[in-house]
Amino acid sequence: MAVVPEIAGADVKKFMELALAEAKAAGQRGEVPIGAVIVKDGKVIASAGNRREEDQKTDAHAEMHAILEANGKLGTWRLEETALFVTLEPCLMCAGAILNARIPLVYFGAQDKKAGAVTSLYSVFDDDRLNHQVKVFPGVLKDESAGLLKEFFKSLRDKAKAKKRVLKLAEEETGKQSEQAE
Repeated sequence: MAVVPEIAGADVKKFMELALAEAKAAGQRGEVPIGAVIVKDGKVIASAGNRREEDQKTDAHAEMHAILEANGKLGTWRLEETALFVTLEPCLMCAGAILNARIPLVYFGAQDKKAGAVTSLYSVFDDDRLNHQVKVFPGVLKDESAGLLKEFFKSLRDKAKAKKRVLKLAEEETGKQSEQAE
């Protein structure tokens, strides 16, 4: 297996910005705003945003779609000379797919304290018993990545509160009409 060199700082920022663009697009479609980009030889070969709601599939995470796209473009399941850029720390499922795809470099933005399998809840990539090792670069554009997620979930909470208020007003109006009819 060829050793993939770490990516230069300016390129790291550029590729993570592309992952952020995928995340923003996912958020605009009503998905949790997570984006992923896979790079080989300094070029983007695959990119995707979260699609769980659209696809109604458990595995429709941004990383999974990007991995499958890269497999198709390269004609192989082995992504040994690539780097993955993702806006949120991969979960256990995605970490497993990264290991199985043999991706050697992972750059991610925000940590995921509830499901992160790379540095938060678990450190899957640090397990020497596995047949493949992954070098991880956490915190790339983490404020931008975390900000997208916070904004998205705040918007969901605000919509839920507004819906509750509308339902309460409708309930009160129905009660008033019932009293007048009596």
